[in-house]
Amino acid sequence: MKVGAISALLLALSLCPALALSGQDVKFSDCFRDSTLRVDCIFAGDSGSQAIYLDDMYSFPGWAGRRHRLDQLPLRGNGQFELVDKQDGRTIYAGSFSTLFQEWQTTEEATVSRQAFENVLLMPFPSREALLRVRLFDTHGKVCATFEQTIDPSEILIRRPGPADAEYRYILKSGSAEDCIDVAIVAEGYTADEKELFYSHAQKAVDAILSHEPFKTFRDRFNFVAVALESEDSGVSVPLQGEWRNTALQSNFSTFHMDRYLTTRKVGNIADRLCGIPYEHLIILANTQTYGGGGIYNFYTLTTSRHAAFEPVVVHEFGHSFAGLADEYYYDDMYSPYYYPDVEPWEQNISTLADFGSKWKDMLPEDTAIPTPPVEDRVLWETIADGNEDAAMKVRRDFIGVYEGAGYMSKGAYRAFPDCRMKTNTAPEFCPVCQRAIMRMIEFYTE
Repeated sequence: MKVGAISALLLALSLCPALALSGQDVKFSDCFRDSTLRVDCIFAGDSGSQAIYLDDMYSFPGWAGRRHRLDQLPLRGNGQFELVDKQDGRTIYAGSFSTLFQEWQTTEEATVSRQAFENVLLMPFPSREALLRVRLFDTHGKVCATFEQTIDPSEILIRRPGPADAEYRYILKSGSAEDCIDVAIVAEGYTADEKELFYSHAQKAVDAILSHEPFKTFRDRFNFVAVALESEDSGVSVPLQGEWRNTALQSNFSTFHMDRYLTTRKVGNIADRLCGIPYEHLIILANTQTYGGGGIYNFYTLTTSRHAAFEPVVVHEFGHSFAGLADEYYYDDMYSPYYYPDVEPWEQNISTLADFGSKWKDMLPEDTAIPTPPVEDRVLWETIADGNEDAAMKVRRDFIGVYEGAGYMSKGAYRAFPDCRMKTNTAPEFCPVCQRAIMRMIEFYTE
C-alpha cells in the first residue's frame, strides 16, 4: 500500500476495520466466469407501495468489480441484491445501492401518483445456476419489496451485445480493472465539436477528487476513464425555462420539481452506451453553467461542469455515489422526514443516536457533550489552514462531536463536524469521519 506523506490522523483512521458484513470465503474462479451479468429492473409504486420487476438481462466479457469479499456488503444501502448458488445454497455475491425511486417516494407527488424507475444491477456472471434476490428497504429500514429470479448461465434469452462504439480516454490508469476501482466519467450535453472541452472537464473532475483525502493518498487504487458520448444538442434540458434538448443521456433539471436537482432516469441507456468499457462507478458531467446535480449511492454522480462551483460539487456528489455519505446540510421545514429517531441511518456520517455506538462514538474526544454546541466554521478552517500541521491535526480531533442538523433535518439528525465537504461548498476537505468512511470503502474494494 503506497501511503506517501500521509498524516498521522489519516494513518490512524486507516487502521480501523472495514464496515463489511462477515461472510464465507467465496473464491471468484470457483463461482464465476470472467464476464459481467447486467440485470435491468423496474422499481415502481407510490409512497405506500413498492414492486420490483425484471426488464431484461445482458452478458458481456470481462468483470471490472471486486473479486474478493464477494458475499459481503460495505454498507446496507436502501436496497440490496445477492446471488445464491442453487446447488449448495451459499451466497456467492452481494451488493447494495440506493435509487432515485426511493427518493421520489418521500415526495408529496408520490402520495397522488404511481411511477416506474429504471435500475441496472451489475454482477459477475455465475458459472452455474444461481438465484438472484433483490430487496428494497423503507425509511424505517424494513424490507418493503422483494424479487427473485433464477439465473441460468445457458439461458438463450440473456442478450450478449458487442462493445459500444463510444470514444474514451483514460485520465488516470493505475492498473488493471481487476486490481483497481474503475470510475467512468461520461459526457452529457457535449456535441461532437465539444469533445476536447469534455476531456478538459473530466481532467478537472479527477484533479478535484484526487486533491481530497483520502482519495489523494490512495490515488493509485483508481482508474478514471472519460467517455466522450456525443449529443445532438449542447447543454441539458431545463424544464423550468421550457428547454428540452436532445442529449446522450436525456438528463434534466427540476427532478421532483426541485429546480437544482439534475438527474436522468434513463439508466439502461447509460449501460448500453458503456458496454465493453470497464467501470464500477459513474460520474456524469453535464455541459451547462446552471448550478445543480445529484449523487446516489452505487447509482451515479451527475453534476454541471461549467459552473464556478463545479469542482467542490463533483467531489461532494462523488462522496454520495462512491462512499454512500449523506448530505450534512439541513432545512427548517421538510415535507417528509428522511430519518426517524428509532432507526439509525446506514450512512456513516450522520446519526439519529438510535445506535450511535456503530458510528463515530469511538472518535469523540473525552467528555464531549452530546449534542455538541455549535462552532463557527470560519474559526475552524482558519485554524486548520494556518500551516501548522500539528495544530491542524489537534483541531480535527478536538472538533469531532455530535452537532444537530444533518440529512436535510434541522432537528433529530446529527453530523460529526461543524463543517465538511458534505455540508458546504466552501469547506476545503472532508471531515475526519467522512474520511474514515471513504477509506473503508476504498479498502473494501481493493484489499
